[in-house]
Amino acid sequence: MNAPDFWWTKNGNWQAKLLSPLGALYGYMATRRFRYNPRYKARQPVICIGNFTAGGTGKTPFALALNALLKEAGHKPGFLLRGYGGSIKGPLLVEPSKYAAAEVGDEAMLLARRGPTVISADRTAGAKLLEEQDISVIIMDDGFQNPSLHKDFSIVLLDAKTGIGNARCIPAGPLRMPFKKQLQRVGLLMVVGEGDASIDQQKTARQAGIDLMHAAIRPVSADALDGERVLAFAGIGRPEKLYTSLREAGAEVVETMSFPDHHYFTKDDARLILREAETQDLLPITTTKDYVRLDGREEQSIARLASVASVLEVEMKIADPDALIERLKPVLDCEKP
Repeated sequence: MNAPDFWWTKNGNWQAKLLSPLGALYGYMATRRFRYNPRYKARQPVICIGNFTAGGTGKTPFALALNALLKEAGHKPGFLLRGYGGSIKGPLLVEPSKYAAAEVGDEAMLLARRGPTVISADRTAGAKLLEEQDISVIIMDDGFQNPSLHKDFSIVLLDAKTGIGNARCIPAGPLRMPFKKQLQRVGLLMVVGEGDASIDQQKTARQAGIDLMHAAIRPVSADALDGERVLAFAGIGRPEKLYTSLREAGAEVVETMSFPDHHYFTKDDARLILREAETQDLLPITTTKDYVRLDGREEQSIARLASVASVLEVEMKIADPDALIERLKPVLDCEKP
């Protein structure tokens, strides 16, 4: 299920107001859970990449960018995540050649190509398995609100263009719990992209003494898309991000097809996408996360879509990577052999 539009309307509407009692209850329960003391502290430092809201803010691209920075600085990162969208609960060390996205989740498939990756619904059990690998630091992709595992440092991403939407909790709005309650455990606020929707949150964070840094998601090779007529399809938290990126790259987005987050494409989905693309002479294009849910599958229509679809590869560009590594030094200096 994708986030409803009214979540991102600043003043809300009748739907948000109708659901606000449920949102208040959800926020209260999440806040109570957030206060629990962690059950386990890993042997290696844990750097958590999180966000305040449900939906995509670029946590996985940021985890990949941080992984590259840490490696360059001489560290050995490993990834820990839930494996959302996969059927295996874990703990499991992901080997891309042995598992499919339907089993371990699309994010795990992407991360496992860059370093040791463990999925686990139980983050403590996952951390214990990851500790056995040849790593020196754990990058935890999501799980900021999960209290079971101790985090040595939390980097929370904030979308500059959408901020925290209508500032209500699920299901009335996008917040996983009240903003100021979450802010209490933020080590660094990473503002992603451009826009003024998050100015109030940035101001509140600064007043709380929290450091702010900036980053942006950029297409890797956008020049080839200039003037291309495309059919864009995506099953991510906010498919509109793909469509916007394509337009910024110069593509003519003639048709769009949005699916629920982590959607497992069916044969009918593939046939529909192929038919529309062929009828209108469009290039089907999607995200890297969506493509891993198509790649390697044997169903004829899905295999065909995988063979003709292009991928808009993106990367997270951190504005001041040296400053980020410097900010993490106290955490990384606590590494244990």
